[in-house]
Amino acid sequence: MTTHNDDVDWDRWPIADYLAENYRDVHPSDAAVIAHHSAYYRGLAPGSVARSVEFGAGPNLYPLMLASAVSRRIEAVEAGAGNVAYLERQVLCGPEASWLPFHELCRRLNPAVPPTPAQALARVYVVHADVRDLPPHSYQLASMHFVAEGATEDFAEFTAFCRAFVRCVEPGGHLVAAFMENMPTYRIGPASRWPGCPIDPGRVEEVFTPLTRELSVTHIDEDPTLPDYGDSGMVLLTGRARGVRQ
Repeated sequence: MTTHNDDVDWDRWPIADYLAENYRDVHPSDAAVIAHHSAYYRGLAPGSVARSVEFGAGPNLYPLMLASAVSRRIEAVEAGAGNVAYLERQVLCGPEASWLPFHELCRRLNPAVPPTPAQALARVYVVHADVRDLPPHSYQLASMHFVAEGATEDFAEFTAFCRAFVRCVEPGGHLVAAFMENMPTYRIGPASRWPGCPIDPGRVEEVFTPLTRELSVTHIDEDPTLPDYGDSGMVLLTGRARGVRQ
């Protein structure tokens, strides 16, 4: 049977295993995503975005650091209670040492990123909510990393998540995203199983072309330094939102 988002207990997301497998070092794929996004953010004036959102933030801090170059307020919207608690600790107490190389790379590629990780995260406000409930046109910029394709096994629901992502920004608002390519249902740690919806650049373009303008979709190859989840790389996106109401 196809697993949908609401079939999953996201409060049980295995944070320690996920971070250990993916974010204790800056992998080549991380560096490629950071370089790609930094090039887009450098085109925006520092502090020019009043309010941005990390759509389904998870425990990944580097997208928040990247957005701090241009955003005066970043809302990290996340449904899983464990991820919310992790984010709140990182913002309140300062990030774990493993995030320091990520911040260093973000700042090296975009000097508008605040000088310390704590200063970058000082602009972050953690919101415990379902991203599908975000009001339309609430932000000037939305960022999403490995969410829509990792929330469901159903392509129609993947498409609905992408529409909600675009809808939450005002018309003309900025969009920055990364997706795992051809991600199947996968495991993290010794036992936990999580949904995946296999997509590729063509499918991302199919979904986003009617919703956006100035759309750019690129691909990076599979990273052999990461666990073998069954994916074939990543799909990276930037664009500007058209008015999406439903």
